[in-house]
Amino acid sequence: MASLKELKGRINSVKSTQKITKAKQMVAAAKLRKAQAAAESARPYSERLAAVVASLANKASAKDLLPKLLVGTGGNQRHLLVVANSDKGLAGAFNSNIVRAALAKAAELKAEGKTVQFYLIGRKGRAPIRRAWPDAIVAQFDTTDVREPGFNEAAKIADELTAMFEAGKFDVAHLFYSKFKSALLQVPTTLQIIPIAGPPEGVQDTAAVEYEPGEEEILAELMPRYLRTLVLRALLENAASEQGASMTAMDNATRNAGELINKLTIQYNRSRQAAITTELIEIIAGAEAL
Repeated sequence: MASLKELKGRINSVKSTQKITKAKQMVAAAKLRKAQAAAESARPYSERLAAVVASLANKASAKDLLPKLLVGTGGNQRHLLVVANSDKGLAGAFNSNIVRAALAKAAELKAEGKTVQFYLIGRKGRAPIRRAWPDAIVAQFDTTDVREPGFNEAAKIADELTAMFEAGKFDVAHLFYSKFKSALLQVPTTLQIIPIAGPPEGVQDTAAVEYEPGEEEILAELMPRYLRTLVLRALLENAASEQGASMTAMDNATRNAGELINKLTIQYNRSRQAAITTELIEIIAGAEAL
């Protein structure tokens, strides 16, 4: 049985941890509002741009002149998995869920005889992917100094992916991130970004538009921007999901710490009462002996 001093030390230790988790929860809640607003504001632009790209692709007459980012290389053998994680922990299963989805996709592609490579964004996903696929990580994008993801980071990532694609290093690229639903729900999402897939379900462009100079020329200019937009949206969704997951995890940790403090306090009081009772019995027995 633990001594009174040990129990008192454990109680103080848990209380210190509880203060940290409570502070982290409040910080995550404050950051979540801004991150959620940024993610939600990016969705309409991304969806509308997807509809415009789909309209242009459908109306293009010279299919052989369409950009490679849209039509691909014609092959399906080499796959690049772009995994977007955060650089910080204390966010529950946020990072592990994304990594788990990427590893499941990698195993599926390997079973089909495909070649799999990884492009990693953020630090938290590196260790488990390196353990499972030690020789498959071809590039990493460091976000350690990025406080809030923005278009500059998305453009750098998208441009690097485009350069790799044009250099013939892969045929298909899939992006893994977490889509924000609420502070309690973040959904690991897989999106094919190269060649760029069609618009999301329910997004249509029904406007009758004539394009100048031509669909092929516009698409050649628009596709790199669209890819940057897809990456930006994923980064913003990830940022909101991370804060939501962190807030929920720290709230659970704070409540668990409170329950543990109550249990330890009861145990401490019982031990203290037993010690006092034992001392009283010894005093009474000593007095009677005299």
